[in-house]
Amino acid sequence: MGSIIPVMDKKSFLRSFLKRHQLKRRECAWLLNYLMNDDSLMERVHFLDRSDETPKALVISAQGIDTVPFSFRKQHHVTTDCEKAFHDIRLNHTEEIYIELHFKDQELHAQYLAVLEDNPYLPETKERKQRFETEADVVLTESIRQFQLKKINEEINQALDTHDKDAFLALTEKLNHLLKNS
Repeated sequence: MGSIIPVMDKKSFLRSFLKRHQLKRRECAWLLNYLMNDDSLMERVHFLDRSDETPKALVISAQGIDTVPFSFRKQHHVTTDCEKAFHDIRLNHTEEIYIELHFKDQELHAQYLAVLEDNPYLPETKERKQRFETEADVVLTESIRQFQLKKINEEINQALDTHDKDAFLALTEKLNHLLKNS
């Protein structure tokens, strides 16, 4: 899964985040700094507001928020040991990493909102994607139909201009068929 958020933006956000917020666990700052220092890892980092259902997730909280200080989830295994998370990331550096951060006023933090992505593993995201695909198919089908109608009308006008009765009859039949089947 290639990220569309530039690595520079992610790193800039994390630097700002670490300057502004005191994390509940010091090891989390160390882990985030480790990620920031490796561009290839940062390409695989995705910030989400909900990391449910992702294959590999870090949940990190700042002081003043009533949530778990740290958790690392991979598949169905969950740990609160930051060191285990570090070793897994170090050993599996090609896997995507989904990070869920909790801090005060996160919905007002422009840099955070700029790096925030949709969780592709949530069912509602899959349903929304399916809905968009269906809507795109409808728009494409209608565009093709409108193009065909325009082209047939132009050909009918040309047949009228050239007094080609056979072409006119064939094209009007084609037009009627297209209109009837839409």
